Amino acid sequence: MTLLNGFILALQQPTAPPLVTQPAPVTPSATPSMFDLVWSGGWVMIPIIIASLLAVYVFIERFLLYRKASANENFIEYIRRYLQGGDVRGALTYCSTIPKPVAQVVKKGLERIGRPITEIQEIVLIEGRDQAYKLEKRLVWLATIAGVAPLLGFLGTVLGMVEAFQSIQSMQGQVNPSVLAGGIWTALITTVGGLIVAIPTQIAYNYLLERYHFIVNQMERFSSDFIDLLQEPVPTMMMPQTTQPYPYPQQNPQY
Repeated sequence: MTLLNGFILALQQPTAPPLVTQPAPVTPSATPSMFDLVWSGGWVMIPIIIASLLAVYVFIERFLLYRKASANENFIEYIRRYLQGGDVRGALTYCSTIPKPVAQVVKKGLERIGRPITEIQEIVLIEGRDQAYKLEKRLVWLATIAGVAPLLGFLGTVLGMVEAFQSIQSMQGQVNPSVLAGGIWTALITTVGGLIVAIPTQIAYNYLLERYHFIVNQMERFSSDFIDLLQEPVPTMMMPQTTQPYPYPQQNPQY
């Protein structure tokens, strides 16, 4: 009877409500900085960064050079006026004051006036090739960087994937998706870096290459006009000392 009464009293007592566990607040992970992203790419990012700095240097240096190398379209006309006036020395002085590749080519031809025309043509051709080589110098660096940077990025990605699969193997089948995803996106950082460097470098290379072809074409055209000019009937070409280096100063272009 006593046990029965105790059981009844226990049933009549109010039961405590069940404990409800609150889910732990999810703390958002901090967004990595640009430096952290670059550093997470590993050692492959170092040559990619060096290549980007080199591409910027070459582009600026060639851009400034090409902007100064283009000659005025009236250049040959001024040379014609000197030669028709018989003032070869004035034409030489005029070419010496113009820092343009075509002026150096024409100057080489003027220095050999009086010799056979074939010899003048040959020296003009040689000087033209030399000036074209100077213009093309270091331009191939941009093409190389544009081609190698994506390959470096792909190499970094492959190495990162190898490390990720090695981590999976060390877990002996107990793969954590977060670990796998973290290894993959870290490996892809180098590919992104390589493409970021390669795309603008290729655009810069194509732009500079177009400028290079324009200047070389202009130089070849002026050289041909100069050879034709030497074969025109002109007065006897003397080399007098002139106190006025430009017979037509008011019409000379501003270089």
